[in-house]
Amino acid sequence: MTALAMVAALAGCAMAGGSATAPADARTTGEIKTATTISAAERKQGADAHPQLLQEFGGAYSGSQTAYVGRVGQNIAVQSGLSNARSDFTVTLLNSPVNNAFAIPGGYIYVTRQLMALMNDEAELAGVLGHEVGHVAAQHSKKRQSAATRNTILGVLGAVLGGAIGDQGGLLGGLGGLLQNNAMQVAQLATLGFSRGQELEADQLGVQYLRSAGYDTLALSTMLASLANQTSLEARLSGGDARSLPEWASTHPDPASRVRNAQTLAQRFGGSGGMRNADTFLASVDGVLYGDDPAQGVVEGREFIHPDLRLRFTVPNGYGMQNGTTAVTVSGNGGQAQFTTGAYNGDMNAYIASAFRVVAGNTTLSPGTVQRTTVGGIPAYYSVARANTQSGQVDVTVFAYEFSGSSAFHFVALTKAGGAGTFNSMFNSVRRLSASEASAVRPRRIDVVTVQSGDTVASLSRRMAYTNYQSERFQVLNRLNAGSRLTPGQKVKIVVYANR
Repeated sequence: MTALAMVAALAGCAMAGGSATAPADARTTGEIKTATTISAAERKQGADAHPQLLQEFGGAYSGSQTAYVGRVGQNIAVQSGLSNARSDFTVTLLNSPVNNAFAIPGGYIYVTRQLMALMNDEAELAGVLGHEVGHVAAQHSKKRQSAATRNTILGVLGAVLGGAIGDQGGLLGGLGGLLQNNAMQVAQLATLGFSRGQELEADQLGVQYLRSAGYDTLALSTMLASLANQTSLEARLSGGDARSLPEWASTHPDPASRVRNAQTLAQRFGGSGGMRNADTFLASVDGVLYGDDPAQGVVEGREFIHPDLRLRFTVPNGYGMQNGTTAVTVSGNGGQAQFTTGAYNGDMNAYIASAFRVVAGNTTLSPGTVQRTTVGGIPAYYSVARANTQSGQVDVTVFAYEFSGSSAFHFVALTKAGGAGTFNSMFNSVRRLSASEASAVRPRRIDVVTVQSGDTVASLSRRMAYTNYQSERFQVLNRLNAGSRLTPGQKVKIVVYANR
């Protein structure tokens, strides 16, 4: 989470309504109608959205991997026929710790460094990027006729509180998907809601692009298998490492069920035999940042620690955290919350009122009197408002902390009426970090190592910079299983601590 105030996400770029019929400038790729140009309107939409997407995803990654990803992405993108000029595509490696990739109209393609780290060769990178370009080429966003929004996530929450958006699966279940950081909302607006048919179409186009670019057409299926394994691992880690499911897996439903289909597509379009470029890929991914960037704060178990802002807090047992560029999202069966900041000039009543206005959106909330307390020696203030929803009454709590005369942070929590105390332990856990505690926070990175004689999955797993699930993490990262035999000279990835 940065120290910047929460910013509004521009999401309309990929979501303009439209007809389900193919445009005039379309061609048939296999059985799929695809566009053949990038329109001037799409270029403008993409260019307008791009800076905000970068801001929400922690910016473009600054490592040496960026040029490599750009070359691979442009090469696979021109296979779509949207343009024959590689320069018409802007491919960005994002400094984000979530597994995600997406594309928006206008020639803009994105993949996170975290998802890159899960890959094991260049063909898998090309396959994922080709899949995303396939969604754009097939104009799936327009066919969904989805409404665009410029609201912040808490603004969207306000719309839910006002009954403007239906609550699916009960109050807390329905809001769970909305209480996410802005970056995820933008990405989901480019991907969430694709039908199974559209996902399979994008898979088919991705495989076709692999073939035409000379890659092994099985690469998409092996990447989907890795994502399925990562999804399973993350489910086991939830409540321990406090992570949600991999974002790409959740916005691209059920990768496990698509592995076999992708294998069938690969055989249909030429089978294996194309290039994988594993050595080139591993040389590039070596050293990439893995997991949270300390500059945005880190999640360690149930704790969120921000060395630059010098603060920490702990979520209740059974709750998960998702760290974003501008907010930390906390979710569980008893409620949802976000931790963020805003402009502060020393007037805490005005600060809390502003936080409630962001939550309310176009809805009127009537908070109670602001109460004052002290948490860990920090002046703290809180207020609760009750609101009516389609599923009953809820309590919205703003709990704020004055770190200095010009710096404040706050939680916004949503619980069922009378349940505001659900997050009391979290509210009371906020502490300042000492200089030594802040300096002890270290990032993790990918280290590509060469297997030596005597090395095993078990022995290399013990070198992973984690205290739990070391073997499982190592296996998923390298597309291995517990019985895999390693060969001297083979290259594998491990996660190690790096210097800040």
